[in-house]
Amino acid sequence: MDTVDTVDKVDKVDTVVRTFDVVVVGAGPAGSAAALEVARAGYSVALVERGPFPGAKNVYGGVVYGRVLDELVPDWWEQMPVQRWVTRRATMVLTPTQALTVDFRTQDWGRPPYNGATAYRADLDSWLAGQAVAAGAMLVPSTVVTALLRDSSGAVAGVRTDRPDGDLTAGVVIACDGVNSFLAKEAGMHRGREHLTLGVKQTLRLPREAIEERFAVTGREGVDFEILGCTGGIPGGGFLYTNLDSVSIGVVLGLDGLSEAKTRPEELIAGLKRHPAIAPLVRGGEEIEYSAHLIPEGGYRSMPELAGDGILVAGDAAAMCLAAGIWLEGVNFALGAGMYAGRAAAGALRAGNTSRTGLAGYRTMLENSFVLADHRRLRDLPGLMLSDRMQHNYPGLVCDLVQGLFQVDNPRPKPGLTRLLRASAKANGVRVRDLARDAWTGLRGLR
Repeated sequence: MDTVDTVDKVDKVDTVVRTFDVVVVGAGPAGSAAALEVARAGYSVALVERGPFPGAKNVYGGVVYGRVLDELVPDWWEQMPVQRWVTRRATMVLTPTQALTVDFRTQDWGRPPYNGATAYRADLDSWLAGQAVAAGAMLVPSTVVTALLRDSSGAVAGVRTDRPDGDLTAGVVIACDGVNSFLAKEAGMHRGREHLTLGVKQTLRLPREAIEERFAVTGREGVDFEILGCTGGIPGGGFLYTNLDSVSIGVVLGLDGLSEAKTRPEELIAGLKRHPAIAPLVRGGEEIEYSAHLIPEGGYRSMPELAGDGILVAGDAAAMCLAAGIWLEGVNFALGAGMYAGRAAAGALRAGNTSRTGLAGYRTMLENSFVLADHRRLRDLPGLMLSDRMQHNYPGLVCDLVQGLFQVDNPRPKPGLTRLLRASAKANGVRVRDLARDAWTGLRGLR
């Protein structure tokens, strides 16, 4: 076996046998996908998880888009623990008294290979980790990684854990340790441009029949609503989605805005539940879960370095959450990044070069896939979505515009779209040139 130099607690350099070819830190979607790829390539891999089991500490408020699993788990839709298959997606824009909804549904998403699904993260993460273990990965639960190990050249050569004699040495460490990744920071890979939001979710138990009646679905069909204008002017948005016999409702909030507003997230969720467009959907729901989670929503410009000497970063640890208006995605990017990280690590081991140069193929794979291609193309949209105008002005502008279009004020003639747009913009404090500039930014990102 190969040997590496590691520094012990008194900085003494010892030469020891490599424990594993790869150590993956974090058994979320990115980590399990990475471990699965490494194990299938024939290399030894430890999947280290601080919780008692994969998914034990996770909170999830959205939808899993599973098509990336086509490359990892054939016929994944027959195995993955799913609550409902999303056949209806809606984007809602709210003011205190108005609601505009763009609502789309298709039966195509209700049959293989599907599009998106709601799932409990505890179930999903355990299933994904089980795939890695079945392929040969070693799951190491209830273990906290406390530091990186380095060889005499300074390259990452493993991790230190909180277990007695718990140093795990490896040719490559894949950091999938979540938002605010301390491993990426310790490796000097973060560039100080993190943008975090706080996702807060309440899950309400409702009878399955009530969900089907209120959301107009049957069987395992599900609904995902994304909501703008429900956060009291704090940069962010809201969500509502259906599980089998519960619904999850919540908000995602910019940390700075939340602090300045001196408003508690549960107050915003309570207000959302009282809104006339939402109240009939959640009426009578019994709270069975309340939870919160940091989300890296800064997009492409906030990503750290992705590869270093002996280390790769993937998933939330690499800020790979896409928050770009109609696209709110995270798990699929984590799965893709983890898969490519595992392939890059296996390729570097095969070539006998786990330096930054030897691991550079990871970024190339990401750039040639949806993971970085989508983030790069949509890089301006997170800033637009969290801007003051989008949060404070545009919900009222859009709702007033549509209300004016539908309102009948006979004997006065209909005012025309241009006049209505100018009036709505003025009433909501939006200059036409700012509206045009923001529209161009949005269209450029969507081209």
